[in-house]
Amino acid sequence: MRILLVEDDAHLSDVLVRGMKEHAIEVVLARSVADARERVFFAAYEVIVLDVMLPGGTGFDLCTLIRDRGITTPILMLTARDAIADRVHGLTAGADDYLIKPFAFAELIARIRALARRTPGIVPERVQTADLVVDLATQRVSRSGHPLVLTAKEFTLLELFIRNEGAVVDRKTITARVWDDNHDPFANALEALVRRLRAKIDDAFEPKLIHTVRGAGYRFGLPHGRRA
Repeated sequence: MRILLVEDDAHLSDVLVRGMKEHAIEVVLARSVADARERVFFAAYEVIVLDVMLPGGTGFDLCTLIRDRGITTPILMLTARDAIADRVHGLTAGADDYLIKPFAFAELIARIRALARRTPGIVPERVQTADLVVDLATQRVSRSGHPLVLTAKEFTLLELFIRNEGAVVDRKTITARVWDDNHDPFANALEALVRRLRAKIDDAFEPKLIHTVRGAGYRFGLPHGRRA
């Protein structure tokens, strides 16, 4: 299971991330409204766990924005507020459940799993660039009809590239998405990962799809001026 946790309290978020990993829950962490907006619109999650009081805005506003964009991912709101009006506000904004701090970790896990069970079955999301075909739901990848086997990090990087096709993706974005905010990969880890992905999806095929933009990052897609 993969969730987005939007929580600015560093101590609490670190505790939750460690605890959820022990329950086989992958956590993508955002610490502000701006950070959450970047993460929620380019990747899919089974549940969004959203604090109310955040830098740059409120969880209520972010919840409303998520729903206005047509994202139906279940949302669990965390807050220290216990007034009925605040709970109603959260549910009206589009939240599916509400948990008041302080809470028992076991209850949080139970509520996340309950919300995940409500999510409709994932519809395979099949995307194609040139002759590269990727099913984002089943993580199956092929090029020119040949199946390609990617590691988890290689697929995560490919998914990031696909969701930003044609745009330059910088090192900071790649590091935050493929690793996490609390992990600083060794100096050449990012380049090594891009090299491994290129070896699998580009080396034996034309046209090349991963392009280095010097001093900026990487761009995925057909070379400029080329069409599928």
